[in-house]
Amino acid sequence: MKAIRRFTVRPVLPEPLTPLADLARNLRWSWHAETRELFQSVDPDGWQAAGGDPVRLLGAVSAARLAELAGDRRFLRRLAVVTADLDDYVGGGRWYQSHESGAELPAAIAYFSPEFGITAALPQYSGGLGILAGDHLKAASDLGVPLIGVGLLYRHGYFRQSLSRDGWQQEHYPVLDPNALPVSLLRDADGAPARVSLSLPGGRALHAHIWQARVGRVPLLLLDSDVEDNDAPAREVTDRLYGGGSDHRLLQEMLLGIGGVRAVRTYCDLTGHPAPEVFHTNEGHAGFLGLERIRELEGEQGLGFDAAVEAVRAGTVFTTHTPVPAGIDRFERSLVARHFGEGGELPGVPVDRILELGAESYPGGDPGVFNMAVMGLRLAQRANGVSTLHGAVSRGMFAGLWPGFDPGDVPITSVTNGVHAPTWVAPEVVRLGIRQIGPGRTEDALSVGGSRRWDAVADIPDQDVWDLRRVLREQLVQEVRDRLRASWLQRGAAEAELGWVDSVLDPDVLTIGFARRVPSYKRLTLMLRDPERLRRLLLDPERPVQIVVAGKAHPADDGGKRLVQELVRFADDPRVRHRIVFLPDYGMAMAQKLYPGCDVWLNNPLRPLEACGTSGMKAALNGCLNLSVLDGWWDEWFEPDFGWAIPTADGVGTDEERRDDLEANALYELIEGRVAPRFYDRVGRTGLPVRWIEMVRRTLVSLGPKVLAGRMVREYVERLYAPAALAHRALTPDAARDLAWWKGRVRAAWPRVGVEHVEALAAAPVNGTAELGATLTLRVQVSLDALTPEDVEVQAVAGRVDAQDVIRDGRAFPLKPSVGPDLEGRWVYEGPLALDRTGPFGYTVRILPSHPLLATPAELGLLAGPSETDTAGPGTGVVLR
Repeated sequence: MKAIRRFTVRPVLPEPLTPLADLARNLRWSWHAETRELFQSVDPDGWQAAGGDPVRLLGAVSAARLAELAGDRRFLRRLAVVTADLDDYVGGGRWYQSHESGAELPAAIAYFSPEFGITAALPQYSGGLGILAGDHLKAASDLGVPLIGVGLLYRHGYFRQSLSRDGWQQEHYPVLDPNALPVSLLRDADGAPARVSLSLPGGRALHAHIWQARVGRVPLLLLDSDVEDNDAPAREVTDRLYGGGSDHRLLQEMLLGIGGVRAVRTYCDLTGHPAPEVFHTNEGHAGFLGLERIRELEGEQGLGFDAAVEAVRAGTVFTTHTPVPAGIDRFERSLVARHFGEGGELPGVPVDRILELGAESYPGGDPGVFNMAVMGLRLAQRANGVSTLHGAVSRGMFAGLWPGFDPGDVPITSVTNGVHAPTWVAPEVVRLGIRQIGPGRTEDALSVGGSRRWDAVADIPDQDVWDLRRVLREQLVQEVRDRLRASWLQRGAAEAELGWVDSVLDPDVLTIGFARRVPSYKRLTLMLRDPERLRRLLLDPERPVQIVVAGKAHPADDGGKRLVQELVRFADDPRVRHRIVFLPDYGMAMAQKLYPGCDVWLNNPLRPLEACGTSGMKAALNGCLNLSVLDGWWDEWFEPDFGWAIPTADGVGTDEERRDDLEANALYELIEGRVAPRFYDRVGRTGLPVRWIEMVRRTLVSLGPKVLAGRMVREYVERLYAPAALAHRALTPDAARDLAWWKGRVRAAWPRVGVEHVEALAAAPVNGTAELGATLTLRVQVSLDALTPEDVEVQAVAGRVDAQDVIRDGRAFPLKPSVGPDLEGRWVYEGPLALDRTGPFGYTVRILPSHPLLATPAELGLLAGPSETDTAGPGTGVVLR
């Protein structure tokens, strides 16, 4: 019989145990070992049954056990210590509070993301984007950064994955009861649930409650549309992550962006939390937050649309995570127009101006779509990719927004992702660190970094390192067997036919891990290009290899599901099933066992389509070596001392089959010829693989401080958040109006701005050559129309040139006005140009807008250079001796 209504009955804790409720509701327990150990001691069996979730544990523990604990002095002392530690953690000063920049730092930052991976107990994530967002919040908490997280509460989460008998992915959507999750409703002063509302076409409304999770010091606000006042379609807006059609996704993103800003305002009003000075949108899904802030400024401060845009841009940071256009949300313009037109949301904000913000108004763009990433970039003065390589890819992908600029000049920087070590480092690894460098220093090294602390790893004896690696591998073997058995039972097998599972994997065999989402570019099945060769690797009598694979395909991606099925069918083969396994339902709980237990972490995407790839970072922090294509973070930090780079067949063009064959062959050769021999090369009387152990050390010492989320968040604070806060403060209403007016004036004049003539006056090249160290004096005639030298910057750009005379790695040299203006608005600029590099050398001249409130001269996307009819005088291309 099915219940007609579901709710959760919470226990009443005895008064001495009431701090347990606060400990359970603050998600710091998910990365704080002492708190988890305390809850485990409440009921060890119940803790395991609850999946390590304190809220579920407290909901199931018996009243008799609670009464017993309430009289247990030893337990109460432990409870008092852990409670005091959390109070100190939440209320004490940390890195941010003692930063030398002090008042220049933002009072608060609002961080928007469509998903957050904090813990398996709060399943509101699908993959890397959400895990990264969760690690960002945790690291911000550790550092004391005043972040407010904003997302959606999905009543079905993403999905749970299982396999059919023939290996086809099955999706399941369990119902999540918020009252059974580590969240609480935000309530008004009178105790009623706080909520935000959006207007929908046809007089409908979308209401949402605001659930609050505590992530250490950081509040995370999650909007939930399952509200009784909503009609049925509106209640389902937050039903599942990345589900539904275009209209459903658009409503989700409107609620996240517009409703999220309103939720932040409500939260700050109710709690007294400082209002955010900086808004950070993690991918384009939350881009509508800029429109809501424009509406606020137009209505509350009387700014016009253009001035409001400038004020919003100043305090906005946009992070792009995708290296492919197909990964960007794009909606039909007509759909967006309907939701923001008459009777829709944001009354008073011109719908035509909204549509302009998301228009693909550049060569190759689709005039019929509204691009969320394009809007995000237009409404953010600062933008970044998530690795150095991804930053370069992003500058090329979005270069159409800055016509005429070389991709290197496109104003998109990069902050390489990091991972939250206290979440991802195995307890056994932490204990070894504590033994070596002390508890306080270990915690500080994991949270904040510091290469000197990581250097201490070099002194850990070989035997200790190797013993630790075997313990972790043994734990993984048991985890795999348990999960594999459960998976086969779900697939319809009988317990009696699963005896073979007890011999799956071997704790003394080289173990390779591969786990991630399953889009085609990540190439789950590259290892299967030559099945017989893979079998030989797995079954090698001297140097066997075993592989653990996991990953989810998007429910609508049948191609990804076929890749999963192909891998599963290979792993089901009785000849190799003890050496290769596919584990369904990849998530945080599995990952926290998988990363530490593997010896090698495999990553073989199509380069450069991996934006960052943080799974390899998590593995590295546990002493796992990386075997990866030079993509994402690995392209940036790879060294042969601590891993291997899979060669890529970049020269084969569009022949993907040949590329996959070549790269799979390179992968096989690396494992056969270098990885397995290194692992099994046991030397001396100890019989230890000393060269392998040294690579583990180098991984921890060299990569450890780099891959931390603490390092990442510090970079965001110093390079993006602090400048954005200063820009936000500078854009007062009057300054915003002035800047908008100035930009309009510059854009109107720009078609008549140009470089008319360039000549070299001194030390001009002779016969096309010049001496290293010489200086050219340039004289340039430019037309500025109605603009003045205060409105522009005239630059000579010089550097080595390639065979097509394209300047590579150019440097800009400012030129100064010397004569002008004449009657036609022409000016003469002059300046020196140092010839500081040998080889083919060239220069050009360009004009850029200049204003003290611009973050970069490229901000307007305006650039003027020499006309094609001008020879630019002698010596524009020279060879230095």
